[in-house]
Amino acid sequence: MKILSIDPGYGRCGIAVLSGNAVKQNCEYSNCIETSSDDDFTDRLHKICQDVKSVIEKHNPDALAIEKLFFNRNTTTAMKVAQVKGAIILTAKVAGMSIHEYAPQEIKTAVTGYGKSSKQQMVIMTKQLVSVRDDAKYDDEYDAVAVGITCLAHVG
Repeated sequence: MKILSIDPGYGRCGIAVLSGNAVKQNCEYSNCIETSSDDDFTDRLHKICQDVKSVIEKHNPDALAIEKLFFNRNTTTAMKVAQVKGAIILTAKVAGMSIHEYAPQEIKTAVTGYGKSSKQQMVIMTKQLVSVRDDAKYDDEYDAVAVGITCLAHVG
């Protein structure tokens, strides 16, 4: 099974493609889609969807795994990230992909065995489970890989 996995965001959106099953996962691609805060939000949304579509066309994944949103403070940010998430889900559905959503605690449990793991613990364990490119510099990219690991553990 091949999974497109996303950590949604509009400044940085983590994206990865993983293949494998519940026992063995392979990271075929990972990156961080970045947009400029100088650009209009709709232009940023368009860029993210175009980049996601390009990855779908290149890697032909079977399913989308995406992190469920959890916000308790900044509603403006939450609304924009929700719009990004919705646009990505639509892009994946148009490509004929099934959709799988995972809560942050589910992802942490699948990757580290503990639902309240720190960012650092997540990065360390993600690197131990799959080979992530050496020049990955943002947590968003590792988070996307972790979402893919979670999906393969559940449905792979």
